[in-house]
Amino acid sequence: MSSQAKTFQELIDGETPVLVDFFADWCGPCKMMQPILEDTSRQMGDKVKIVKVDVDRNPLAASKFQVRGVPTLILFRKGMVVWRQSGVVPVHQLVQILESNLLANS
Repeated sequence: MSSQAKTFQELIDGETPVLVDFFADWCGPCKMMQPILEDTSRQMGDKVKIVKVDVDRNPLAASKFQVRGVPTLILFRKGMVVWRQSGVVPVHQLVQILESNLLANS
């Protein structure tokens, strides 16, 4: 889903919008998001990058973006937060949100 060579900041600062899934291994709802994110990735193709960030392994990233609960999804465009939501988001709703943000900011 993402290139490991880039830093997180470089990734979210790029031209392609980036959807970040802040998750934890112990989180039940986070496990429910995995197939939703896979479906979303298939539907959106190259229009958006999807990156998973484990809050237990990356507490600084979670703190920087004030992630208080998991899963939290944050959509970045050129380094700016354009949308965020905590909790499970159904695939059709997530695709609709992504597409509307892509159109609104193109």
